[in-house]
Amino acid sequence: MVITADLDFPRLIAISPDKRSGLILFRGADWKLNAICESLDRMFATISEQRLALSIVVVEPSRIRVRNLNTE
Repeated sequence: MVITADLDFPRLIAISPDKRSGLILFRGADWKLNAICESLDRMFATISEQRLALSIVVVEPSRIRVRNLNTE
């Protein structure tokens, strides 16, 4: 699992043939540590570990979006 705010990581993971590692992408704000921790807590409470491992999760200030990596 990679946690980042770098927009290049989702592209790299999406085109990678090895889709066994999920990604959490923080975007759309100047994220402070406490806001990141609160968002991670909310996300871990609502999305299963198995689903996280197979997804790109985009965390924005007002929403969390999940994109499944296995779109075959």
